[in-house]
Amino acid sequence: MASEHDYLVTVAGQLWIFTRFPEVLCQDTTVKEMERVESRVLINTGHGKGKSSAAFGVMTRAWARGWRVIVIQFVKSGKWKVGEKKLADHLEIEWHALGDGFTWESEDLVQTEHLGQHAWTVAKEKLLSGEYEMVILDEITYAINYGWIPLDDVVETIRARAPKTNVILTGRNAPEGLIEVADTVTEMRKIKHAYDLGIRAKKGIEY
Repeated sequence: MASEHDYLVTVAGQLWIFTRFPEVLCQDTTVKEMERVESRVLINTGHGKGKSSAAFGVMTRAWARGWRVIVIQFVKSGKWKVGEKKLADHLEIEWHALGDGFTWESEDLVQTEHLGQHAWTVAKEKLLSGEYEMVILDEITYAINYGWIPLDDVVETIRARAPKTNVILTGRNAPEGLIEVADTVTEMRKIKHAYDLGIRAKKGIEY
């Protein structure tokens, strides 16, 4: 016996009864109106390759839209001759490589820490200045996780940033407080990496 929620269909001479559940019939199918915001915060984290590369991809998109963009690197030094810096120079994008390389290669960890703190001083000023539509804080999570700069200060500064300043933060192990202040968080997961196979970094791919 068919109920008020059933409908009948004849297939190949056979009568089929299909039931539509009341909760499905009453479900709101209207499309939610999306909110527009003046700026957003994005985080690229995880142990996989591509966190900084993804950020620099958005850098070029922002530049193409006429945005004023700045990149501040917390680990890499200006000694590195990388393709993304060469592109930024060509596009006249402001770039500050303020670290001294990988921490495990550092000969003076106190100096490395001071460089990380200086990088945050520069970044903080740029975030609050209102001069940029995009600020990229490359590998900032390391400076936070190593205790060089306080997480609370970073979070508070991001919340207090100039209204139209978008922010991209990169690095492994993004702390929970940073994730909470972000609008979009992407985790890069390593499935396989050439380095683990003994293959050296290649110009044009890694740098």
